[in-house]
Amino acid sequence: MTGLLGQPTVALATAPTPLQPAPNLSAELGVEIWFKRDDLIGFGLGGNKVRLLEYLLGDAVAQGCDCLITGAGAQSNWAMLAALAARHQGLATHLVFYGDPVPATGNLLLAELAGARITFTGDPDRASVDGAIATLAGQLQQAGHRPCALPRGGATPVGALGYVRASVELAEQLLVTGLRPRQLWLPTGACGTQAGLVAGAGWLRLPHQVIGVTASRPVDSCVEQITALVEGTRSLLGSTSDGTVEVTVLDGFIGPGYGVRSPEGEAAAEFVARREGVFLDPVFGAKAMAALVDTVRATDRSAGPVVFLVTGGAPTLFSVGGAL
Repeated sequence: MTGLLGQPTVALATAPTPLQPAPNLSAELGVEIWFKRDDLIGFGLGGNKVRLLEYLLGDAVAQGCDCLITGAGAQSNWAMLAALAARHQGLATHLVFYGDPVPATGNLLLAELAGARITFTGDPDRASVDGAIATLAGQLQQAGHRPCALPRGGATPVGALGYVRASVELAEQLLVTGLRPRQLWLPTGACGTQAGLVAGAGWLRLPHQVIGVTASRPVDSCVEQITALVEGTRSLLGSTSDGTVEVTVLDGFIGPGYGVRSPEGEAAAEFVARREGVFLDPVFGAKAMAALVDTVRATDRSAGPVVFLVTGGAPTLFSVGGAL
């Protein structure tokens, strides 16, 4: 298959995903809110990483790769979906997780079910995964394989094309519904999803502001990463932009730390579940919703209409132990 501008892709997502009003939430907060339901994307319990993987695996298959290597934490949505998608395309899968082995629950259980070969670095530092991926890729290459090594979260310009395509999809839905949102909110982790949405909004000249809420790293690091990814994605698109990249990332809602539930996130997740019947994952989507609710209540009831990207991550609702 081919995607944007002839880029190779594989078919994983059930798209378009719904754009749904959230009337009870809107009435309570006093701002019109809609959900873009990428938790309903259909592949592997859904989630935003499926869109990135369509382009990343399309590129890997086009290059003749026979195995995929990536990693993160044991409860990573990204790693589980990467393993499942790679196996779906006939590629052997190797996952590298930081830290020590933990009980197989949530995403780790599903990654094992998908047939991934899993190793732990024994180092609690997330960055230990990066070197281990490079080392394993070299070993596999020496053994005669053609590995595709992907960074944590799939945050590359090629992966970000998945959310440029999602921007096209959203633009079509906005045209049909007549909705003109002022803001598009989402949780920001590895930064590839926000980069794709920023690049897509600029490419299509969409008027809404893309607002990320960091659930992973310092804001300055997010802005630097997103800016670099947007520039790389624009290059793939052949964009004639003036080169400026406007990136908005909010801080203050990571809570006790990356991959750890926060009281504010738990309250926001309960708030949404009981009013709209939508489950938010506890360590990304819930924290971003906490930021949106806090912002609307405290400072800005004129921000609407607002679209909130539900990024999925359902298995983390059932995880015990392990890190993202």
